[in-house]
Amino acid sequence: MAETGNSGKGVTAGKLAITVQKRLSRAQEKVLQKLGKADETRDVVFEEMVANFNKQMGEGTKLQRDLKTYMTSVKTLHESSRRLQDCLADMYEPEWFGKEEMDAMVEEMIEKEMDNNLEDTDTLWLDFHQNITDNSMLSIDTYLAQFPDIKARIAKRDRKMVDFDSARHHFASLQKGKKKDEAKIAKPAALLEMAAPSWAQGLLSAHQVAQTNLSYNQAEEELGRSQKIFEELNVELQDQLPVLWDRRVGIYVNTFQSLAGHQEKFHKEMSKLSQNLNDIMTKLEEQRQFNEEANHSKAASSPPTGSESNSSEYNLPPGFLYKVKAVHEYAATDGDELELTIGDVVLVLAFDIPDEQDDGWLMGVQESHWIQNKDISSKGVFPENFTQKL
Repeated sequence: MAETGNSGKGVTAGKLAITVQKRLSRAQEKVLQKLGKADETRDVVFEEMVANFNKQMGEGTKLQRDLKTYMTSVKTLHESSRRLQDCLADMYEPEWFGKEEMDAMVEEMIEKEMDNNLEDTDTLWLDFHQNITDNSMLSIDTYLAQFPDIKARIAKRDRKMVDFDSARHHFASLQKGKKKDEAKIAKPAALLEMAAPSWAQGLLSAHQVAQTNLSYNQAEEELGRSQKIFEELNVELQDQLPVLWDRRVGIYVNTFQSLAGHQEKFHKEMSKLSQNLNDIMTKLEEQRQFNEEANHSKAASSPPTGSESNSSEYNLPPGFLYKVKAVHEYAATDGDELELTIGDVVLVLAFDIPDEQDDGWLMGVQESHWIQNKDISSKGVFPENFTQKL
């Protein structure tokens, strides 16, 4: 058991030593290259591919980050919209126009037909967020998931290129040294000849040649192995990087096209609900104006008392019958007709010749005109069903 343990430790220690030796060799090679004492394998085309890869990865990462921020903003806007509607419900008084409709809208009970399914405002928001997640966000996440592996292989390719350069330089150095050693062995030194008998000199020369050949062969094998690993990685990346670079256009098109489509659908449906709210507010304002003018007309038609009897303000025109309020606009089509705008108060007058009155038509003058000018020359006829009696 102890031997087995020692054997495992020996293997681990051996791998560690090899790793450390590789790092030292790479560091030494890089120093020599920076000092200009060793040439470096360069591939300008590949370097451009790597530059494009880094640019592509940076752009994709930024898009992913900004899209996540957009999704967070959608959630925040949803919550803010809900709180704003709750605030409106709290402020909306019971006697105001559309109280029930407003409560239904705020409680998200407004239903509409969409793709044969009933959906409310909350569902619109949730679907919008989910669609962005399932389409645009998922597409970007899948696209970027491949970058870490390719980035790691580029780094590995760079390391193997340094190993290849180191092996290449080491082999060249041995090749040069081998020639020098062979020259020395061919002409042994006088001291060696004198120190060893003739039969021993042959053995010594053979041993030196064998040692030199062994180192040379090992360096040659290491060079071939390093070159093969480097070239395999290099060829794979040269095939993959241009394909990945071309894919970015399709990814960006699909992402933003999907996002724009979901935005268009969401805002189109939400605009219908917004229009409902706008209609309720418009009718509420019309009701307020109607009530204010009705109160003003009521006060103006009440009998004068005290000092108020001296004001011409409460004098009514000759032939005055009653007041009406315009509830629809009417554009005069003849010179004897009266223009009506919603909210106008009209003083209804008796016809000078009763037989001239047509069914459904009244004679009158604008109250505002009478108060300011005390003149009924601008009187005219108008349709009775466009007004409401006060």
